[in-house]
Amino acid sequence: MKVEAYITRLPEVERPVLVVKAVVEPGWHIYSLTQGPGGPVPTKISVLAPERVRLASRLVVFPDPETHREAAFPDVLVESHEGTVHWAGELEINSGVGDLRDLVVEGSFLAQPCDASSCLPPRTQRFSARFTENPPIEKEVLKELVKRLQAAVTQGSREESTRGSTEEAEGGIKSRDQHKELAGPREVELLPWQPFSLERFKHLVGPEFNPDQLKITLFNQSSSIWYLVLQMAAGFLGGILLNVMPCVLPVIGLKLFAFMQQAGESRWKAFWLNVWYSIGLLSVFALLAGLAITLQFGWGHLFRLAGFNVVMAAVVFAMALAFLGIWTIPIPGFVGSGRAAELAEKEGVLGAFFKGVFTTFLATPCTGPFMGSALAWAFTQPPLTVFLVFMSVGLGMASPYLVVGLFPELIRFLPKPGPWMEVFERIMGFVLLGTVLFILTFLDWPYIVPTVGLLFAIWAACWWVERAAMTGITLRKVRAWVGAVGFVALAWLLLFPGIPVQERRIGGLLRVMEARLRERVQELALRELGPQSEISPIANQSSGNSSGKSGGYTVLVDCTADWCLTCKTLEATVLNSRPVRDALRDNRVVLLKADWTHEAPEVTQFLKWLGFQQVPVIAIFPAGRPNEPIIFTGWYTQKDILRALQEAGPSRNMEVPGGGLAG
Repeated sequence: MKVEAYITRLPEVERPVLVVKAVVEPGWHIYSLTQGPGGPVPTKISVLAPERVRLASRLVVFPDPETHREAAFPDVLVESHEGTVHWAGELEINSGVGDLRDLVVEGSFLAQPCDASSCLPPRTQRFSARFTENPPIEKEVLKELVKRLQAAVTQGSREESTRGSTEEAEGGIKSRDQHKELAGPREVELLPWQPFSLERFKHLVGPEFNPDQLKITLFNQSSSIWYLVLQMAAGFLGGILLNVMPCVLPVIGLKLFAFMQQAGESRWKAFWLNVWYSIGLLSVFALLAGLAITLQFGWGHLFRLAGFNVVMAAVVFAMALAFLGIWTIPIPGFVGSGRAAELAEKEGVLGAFFKGVFTTFLATPCTGPFMGSALAWAFTQPPLTVFLVFMSVGLGMASPYLVVGLFPELIRFLPKPGPWMEVFERIMGFVLLGTVLFILTFLDWPYIVPTVGLLFAIWAACWWVERAAMTGITLRKVRAWVGAVGFVALAWLLLFPGIPVQERRIGGLLRVMEARLRERVQELALRELGPQSEISPIANQSSGNSSGKSGGYTVLVDCTADWCLTCKTLEATVLNSRPVRDALRDNRVVLLKADWTHEAPEVTQFLKWLGFQQVPVIAIFPAGRPNEPIIFTGWYTQKDILRALQEAGPSRNMEVPGGGLAG
């Protein structure tokens, strides 16, 4: 396959024409520009024109592609070219370009050559087109290209005219109906988010941005004992509200079972079980406070670690199996025996403690009102203050259970334990399986299949342990546990790291999935995108990094994560609401999405500048005042964002950066 390109003038064509010529060797073929999805890799012609030069129309082709069916793609109509093929498109050249003879248009040609039995990998060839009055192209071919260019121009004009007359005849009703229709299912797509990077951010806000000045502006707050008390009170209130956040709701069954079992017990027994539940809860907050002090781990930081997510999925899945009656968790009083009589047994101390631990870990993806601001302030303070604020949040979360323990008559309205609890137990098992599904949604793609494999291994191990437990023989139970643990450990080795054997590794499904993902991404990039789009009418478009004027933009940065249900709730109900979208568009706000789902050092650095170790965080940087951002964390309302946008004002720079401005 050989590719050439020329700039020339054709009779009866107003503008200069770019002609791209491809010569395919006999016995081989390539595919058309218009090859549909789900089939072979379409050809891509990418044009990078110099300043003030652009392609004015879509490329036309001669001869037309041949259409046929191929065994490899039985459901797709294949369009292919053989021999010599020409593409042509008019160039729009503005004044100031100079002599046409000095014009050079660079580009690339991507195609996948195939013969009757096999295909080569897609190949990209560069071309450089210069002006020539007599290109080495047959006159009959040039005449045909002229006809097709003229037809393309006529068709474009007819479509534009038809569209205009239709809107005028219908009084714009159809247009408004179409807009209303698009605003429904595609509403989320109306915000043109750009991926966050420190380079892009600094370019947008301008050279006046100074992280040190930002810290002085944001955290010039009082460190008095009264301010500490105020933040601890906010943390306590946020901890209470954390109990009703969506992250905690999937394990509501654990609490309900605990309360039901306590309904028939003495006041002091119920109180001490709730105390142990609270101790388990507070122990996790103490652990998180220690991680925040020593390792700068923020609230929800653990869910950024793939290993932690895999472990949590495994633990939740094992508990779901217990609720579904597959096995019995060997902790006194921990629900999961599958027998109503045993469900009514008194809850054990260890069961209460581990329920508190488990519930708190599942709560960490959520940040409630008041809690976010308290933790954000704490991270800028000495270690003792960090510990006190964390524990105030934990005490707030534990307070409802302590109150129930002190006043057990509050749960007297709950029904007495009985056979109905077994049905409720099964329902809670399916709820926990839904939690496993939620965890899988924010696992990095290569981890999903190995994690599902690990869950199946845990399922088999739990069944094996329960089978041995039915015999009542202690030695057999011990053997079953040893075998089950060994089986899960072996499965983990084969699914994740693999076993090294003489400079090779047996297993390691995670590495296989990573390699497959890379191959799939490369394939999709070649098939759907190519090096650029088919036609690049705007050359040297700013990426938001370095080209164009620096600064002058009002910038909104959304620090979010897939595991943060609070983030997703606020994005759907606040940021994507129509009043906020309209305000973002009117103020020409540039939107950057800082994704903290996995390890993202640049997002972590940005959060440190703002003084945060958790998400959600919304930061609005006014144009010309990048060191005076308006920040919301934990929770915000539509009214808060609208007021902040009004205070920040519109972008002053009218150039469109990269993905564009909001709206």
